[in-house]
Amino acid sequence: MNHINQKILLLLDAGFGFVYAYHPGKKWSILKNAYYEWHNINFEELQKELKKLYRSQNIAKKYNPDGSFSIFLTEKGKIKAVHCKFPELLKNKQWDEKWRIVIFDVPEKIRKGRNALRSKLKELGFYELQKSVFVFPYECQKEIRFIIKFFRMEKYARYGVLSAIDNDADLRKVFDLN
Repeated sequence: MNHINQKILLLLDAGFGFVYAYHPGKKWSILKNAYYEWHNINFEELQKELKKLYRSQNIAKKYNPDGSFSIFLTEKGKIKAVHCKFPELLKNKQWDEKWRIVIFDVPEKIRKGRNALRSKLKELGFYELQKSVFVFPYECQKEIRFIIKFFRMEKYARYGVLSAIDNDADLRKVFDLN
């Protein structure tokens, strides 16, 4: 996916971030960034990329009663947009000497969701302690709640904080925390 394509998806997804932002300052920041990014896209490239996004079914158009139309992210587009944002979620964290653990037991009938969750945790840097048990050293409760909700795994996944674990020394090595 090219840079403009990602930017379009993230701009359309900014509405989602706006809704979930708790602090008014954060809402204002999202709006300012979206405005700035939108005005820095070349119009011809924008048209070309929008066509690609329509064809790939990442965005769709909805006609309004007044004759205007709205562009929105499809489910497929939302997944792509979230994938674009994930690398930024857990940057610049300090270790507080506690371990975060994500565990899940997802039925086979929704294996795609389970595999997507597992893949995303690995991508974010979680260590796979067991097939459905992942460990991470940094605070990430909001991010994990978001991921679990996004993949619709609330019923099957749990997040916890451990102050001690018997393989602490090994995990410190895995995360280079010594």
